[in-house]
Amino acid sequence: MMGKVSEIREQVDVCVVGAGHAGCEAALACARLGLETVVFTVSVDSIALMPCNPNIGGSSKGHLVREVDALGGEMGKNIDRTFIQSKMLNVSKGPAVHSLRAQADKADYTRQMRKVLENQEHLTVKQAEVCELLWTQQDDKKKVTGVKTFTGAIYECRAVVLCTGTYLKARCLCGESITYTGPNGLQAANYLPDSLREMGIELRRFKTGTPARMDGRSIDYSKMEEQFGDERIVPFSFSTDPESIQKPQVSCWLTYTNERTHEIIRDNLDRSPIYAGIIEGTGPRYCPSIEDKVVKFADKDRHQVFIEPEGLCTNEMYVGGMSSSLPEDVQLAMYRTVPGLENCKIVRNAYAIEYDCINARQLFPTLEFKEVKGLFSGGQFNGSSGYEEAAAQGLIAGINAAMSILEKEPLILDRSESYIGVLIDDLVTKDNREPYRMMTSRAEYRLLLRQDNADLRLRKKGYEVGLISQTDYERLLVKEELIDREIRRLKSHIVGAGQEMQNFLMAHGSSALKTGSSLAELICRPELNYEILAPIDTDRPILPRDVVEQVEIEIKYEGYIMRQLRQVEQYKKMEKKKIPQDIDYDAISSLRLEARQKLKEFRPISLGQASRISGVSPADISVLLIYLERRNQSETEIKL
Repeated sequence: MMGKVSEIREQVDVCVVGAGHAGCEAALACARLGLETVVFTVSVDSIALMPCNPNIGGSSKGHLVREVDALGGEMGKNIDRTFIQSKMLNVSKGPAVHSLRAQADKADYTRQMRKVLENQEHLTVKQAEVCELLWTQQDDKKKVTGVKTFTGAIYECRAVVLCTGTYLKARCLCGESITYTGPNGLQAANYLPDSLREMGIELRRFKTGTPARMDGRSIDYSKMEEQFGDERIVPFSFSTDPESIQKPQVSCWLTYTNERTHEIIRDNLDRSPIYAGIIEGTGPRYCPSIEDKVVKFADKDRHQVFIEPEGLCTNEMYVGGMSSSLPEDVQLAMYRTVPGLENCKIVRNAYAIEYDCINARQLFPTLEFKEVKGLFSGGQFNGSSGYEEAAAQGLIAGINAAMSILEKEPLILDRSESYIGVLIDDLVTKDNREPYRMMTSRAEYRLLLRQDNADLRLRKKGYEVGLISQTDYERLLVKEELIDREIRRLKSHIVGAGQEMQNFLMAHGSSALKTGSSLAELICRPELNYEILAPIDTDRPILPRDVVEQVEIEIKYEGYIMRQLRQVEQYKKMEKKKIPQDIDYDAISSLRLEARQKLKEFRPISLGQASRISGVSPADISVLLIYLERRNQSETEIKL
């Protein structure tokens, strides 16, 4: 006869709380590095849920997905498996801002990611609400020791990664109607915030929103502009064979709001939770509701509205550009003023969602909490917005949780080597008062941080961490060699200034040569490129498309690239000057009071990071530099 059971108690290496885009990447990273990992979710059916827009990538966000893939993450592979339309954005501009964007089949995206998680060795998926973190006090720091679920089960572990998204004490608002749920009506997590506050973690309230979903059968597409995908589809993942994803694509549609739409919104602003003062949280500046657009951009007589399919097996259409928290009757009235939506039927109302998140300045660049050893954090819980930003943080948090357990060096990406580095540095260094969104303008070295070269920048780091296979790494080395060899060949291959050459140049609108020129010099001309020069390049080898792309960019933009590399060199010098974490800023009397307060609050790890803190001036950095040099000199003398 079995004895009485008192409680469930299990031991694992890592607990990941939340299975959204951040949680999936964190859990997979830890498990793939050989650590026994359990990922908790309020609903197994909501793994990698896309509660808002049905796409992955976009301006700057495509860079993040490519970087996640280069480091060994899953998002790029999953969207390659489940996209229904793909498009390269900003192709009329320079390569620094080219960004891939793919419409996803939402249900299939979730289904395929769930399949990956459920079949990953060392990873267990658990449907349960984590309501408490377990910890002990170690000297002046806390140390996380496990988690406790609502049903009382205890999971002892060596690291916890919080990827709670928009679920903590979430509530959804549609006019006067308030439901205390997470996105898509899923269960909110109401207990964990109290546990976090007990640990001394500072929480804040943010807000985001989503537009309505329409029954596609009620839409008149003849009044809209059809938006097609690219003829040649480019994959997100560097591991995906481009030929394997060339397939028929579905269309999206473009329409516009009008003055009648705006009039209805203005007349009902008093019924909007945002303007009625019901919403407490701060919303995203760069993804405003339609109410905000109408109020803040009163001079605009129309706004773009994108009608996007939610998947192949549903009639639901996403109304991009018209997120709202207005009451249902107002929503229906305003949507029906938009050309093509005159007879629309709403399947799901638009709503705003409020949730608890943290001020990310409590984190190190590793995404570990400064005051709690073993506790890491990623995604919207860190005060960011977007699936791609979440996946990037989740991957880094998961990697560094694993590195801490395995007693290896953490992975810290800086601003000069990745968009992920820019994202995390902005989050942990700046006091973000609204949900953070990645943009190309935030990256100072964006010509170097192109989405096309993410593998060349980061694949080696993914290999060193242990998430990139030997085969993929060797493939990278071959690619690097092919690029280098072809650039050298083009620079040394000289063509003459004979009549045949002059005729060729004239036929392509290019000026005549006065003397011989290298093929590389000709490629630098705006009207010429690698492919156009094929007829006069008799020694040309057969190269993969991605190699040719890199060769052409490196040659055409060589001067600009070299200039940014020199800027990066100066930046690196500041980043290499590390600041000891035991430094007493109060003892540095020459520091201004504001700088002293900010430095104590943020506790930067380098002079570079300190220089980016608001309120710390260049003069303060000079004072700090002198202090550190004197301190290092004193420590050296003591050792001698």
